[in-house]
Amino acid sequence: MSLSKQLYIIISFIFFMIFIGNFIISVKNTKEYLEVESTTKAQDTAHALGMSLKSIIKNKRDPEIKSIIKAIANRGFYKEIRLEDTTLSISDTQLMNLAKLSISKKWKISNIKIDKKVGKIIKNDSDDNLDKELSFLENVEEEQNNEQNEQEENTYEFIVNKNYKNIKTILVHFTAKSDKQIINTSVIIPINKILFQVIRSEKFDYIPRWFINFIPIILKEQKSEISNGWKTTAVLYVSANAGDAYARLYKQAKGAIIYAVFAFLVSMIFLFIFIRFLLKPLKEVENLAKNISKGQFGNIKNLSWTTEIKHVTLAMNEMSSKIEAMISKLNSNLENMTKKLSVDELTNLQLKQSFETDLKSMFMNKDSGYIFTIKIDNLAKYAKTHTSAEVNNFIKGFALILSTIKMDKVKIMAYRFYGSEFALITKNTNENNINDFLKILKEEFNNFAKIIQINEIVHIGGTPFNKLGTIPQMVLASNEAYEKAKQIGPNEFHIEKTNDLLRQMEDWKELVFDIVDNYNFSVDYIGDAHTFEDKESTLVMQEAFTSTKDKENNDIPIGTFVSIAEQYNKIIDFDKAVITKVISYIKDNNIKHDISINLSLESMVNHNFKSWLKSTIIQNKNIASQFVFSITAYAVTKNTDKFIEFSTLMHKLDSKIIIKRFETKFIPLDDIQNFNLDYIRLARDYTNNISEDSSKIAFVESMHELGKLLNIKIFAENVKHEKDFEIIKKINIYGASR
Repeated sequence: MSLSKQLYIIISFIFFMIFIGNFIISVKNTKEYLEVESTTKAQDTAHALGMSLKSIIKNKRDPEIKSIIKAIANRGFYKEIRLEDTTLSISDTQLMNLAKLSISKKWKISNIKIDKKVGKIIKNDSDDNLDKELSFLENVEEEQNNEQNEQEENTYEFIVNKNYKNIKTILVHFTAKSDKQIINTSVIIPINKILFQVIRSEKFDYIPRWFINFIPIILKEQKSEISNGWKTTAVLYVSANAGDAYARLYKQAKGAIIYAVFAFLVSMIFLFIFIRFLLKPLKEVENLAKNISKGQFGNIKNLSWTTEIKHVTLAMNEMSSKIEAMISKLNSNLENMTKKLSVDELTNLQLKQSFETDLKSMFMNKDSGYIFTIKIDNLAKYAKTHTSAEVNNFIKGFALILSTIKMDKVKIMAYRFYGSEFALITKNTNENNINDFLKILKEEFNNFAKIIQINEIVHIGGTPFNKLGTIPQMVLASNEAYEKAKQIGPNEFHIEKTNDLLRQMEDWKELVFDIVDNYNFSVDYIGDAHTFEDKESTLVMQEAFTSTKDKENNDIPIGTFVSIAEQYNKIIDFDKAVITKVISYIKDNNIKHDISINLSLESMVNHNFKSWLKSTIIQNKNIASQFVFSITAYAVTKNTDKFIEFSTLMHKLDSKIIIKRFETKFIPLDDIQNFNLDYIRLARDYTNNISEDSSKIAFVESMHELGKLLNIKIFAENVKHEKDFEIIKKINIYGASR
């Protein structure tokens, strides 16, 4: 997970923790405030309404009481307003009505009784005595009071036993007397202290039910006692409406959430900008690290103002500079060693391995020209009669002629194989001008012979470069021409006539098309490369090597076949066919190691081939990592940009790249870091007889160190001798094939 994502998550978590904490505290405080406010308001209303009802509470059934309560309740702030009697009381009139006695008769109620288990009934006469005393003190005439008392009816209070608190009715027995009649009867009196009650439903129209359930608002019922004189006669209960409190709380909570979301989004935008600005130097450090792993060295110039990041950047710059200096030093050492390995110290001419490499490049470029075998005659005899210095001067003078001879529009390359044996390659020469060139060369050697006072010093044999032949065939032909030149005379030359092709071109075309189109070729898996990094010497790679045969079942040199296939534009189809066979081989045999697949330059740069290869690898992505596409060092130099493009594509598809027959004369060491390689397979000349050449040991060791710095695995190719293998193993490169 990236640092920016971690910062986003951590800061978001902190933000939500703070918000949730503040939100809970805010909602809690608001809830408590609304509860207190609603309760206080209900209490104030109860007191105010109680004072209003005090003047009329004497008649508890007065309709005005109900009107006043309704007027207050209609304001909507209250859930319930209820007026309850403090006692369970009933008057004589109520008893007569319940007993259905005629009101027109003057009944006198007496002998009122109830079940003693339920409770008791008491006549309310204490208030009358108190009224009488107060009236007396106020000098009210006693007669008026007595007359008033006669007109007032009796009331009775029922006191229910504690065990019968929840009873709903009471059976009352009493006696009613009139002038002519006495009736003993009983009535059932419902127990209900509520005198008046107004209830309004709580409305939560736009408030979610979950919000109400999640945040309960508890509003306690408030009361106010109403007295008639010194005695409490009724109690007024007021319950606040929670709907108003919920509405205000929901509005506040909703507003807090909206503000928090808005604040979070704005904060994250600013945080995104800040982190981008803060981590930009780290991105540059990351890119520098990736470039260093690819062998691309540089420095970060714009340093961060953050101290820690600045120190990391400076450390990366220092590391990049040091590694670049190390690689430059290694490259310099490798160049010196390469020159020592590929150039003859005495004559400064290229050695035999360069001769073969240049011929391979002529095959690839389809060049024309000639190759020559040139030998000093009787050098051993000359050495017997002359000092070592004189012999060396003789060889130097001889080589100087080969290296300095020139002819218009002809490219001449000279080589010293060993001792008295030399070679020449001429490009852009033909039958019309090759004789002129050789006459000039002969004249130079004749002049040199006069200087050293030897008549016969050289013979030259040549043969045309055969695009469909092989290097051994052409070397053999030039040697045969050399032998014929010796028969002609001193310092003479002989050129073999242009060889007739072994097959007519139409026959070649037919043969190549049949082989490619019908898959008439076999793929062998050779060059078992084992790694030295594993004590068990694990097989890590094989090379897919194709072999073809003609109609007579004779082997066709692969170089010849490829050259003709390229000439007739069948090489891309051939590469596709080889890849198809390799895929089947890996799947059918459950192969676990890598397979190196040789590709031609034409395939590597062809857009249609790359599209086909991409889709093929995607279809076989489970084995994509086992594909190692092999390109020769010389082919890479022909189109470096296309090779880098191809290498990048293969790595995106999880496949690998190897450069085979690696020689520093083709690829400058400074360019290796740009190729994004997985493997380098050294040309066999660098490891052949390495046990006897300290320069080769130093070269391979330096390549190994360079490979470690650039994260490239180094292979040795076709190591034949056990001593050489032990030396390479001791150097500890990645692996070698035998």
